Amino acid sequence: MDSALLDILVCPICKGPLVYHKSAGELICKIDRLAFPIRDGIPVMLESEARPLAADETV
Repeated sequence: MDSALLDILVCPICKGPLVYHKSAGELICKIDRLAFPIRDGIPVMLESEARPLAADETV
């Protein structure tokens, strides 16, 4: 994942910062507790594609 792209991407819902989890291939919004997938190197920033984080998942 390109670091310049990570610097400008924000959560499409709250506009907050995202955390890149390389091993999971996801961008995480701590505020909304959503994980946005990265497919073929492209972040999928659609709310309908995001998965909610489980209550016991730490970010």
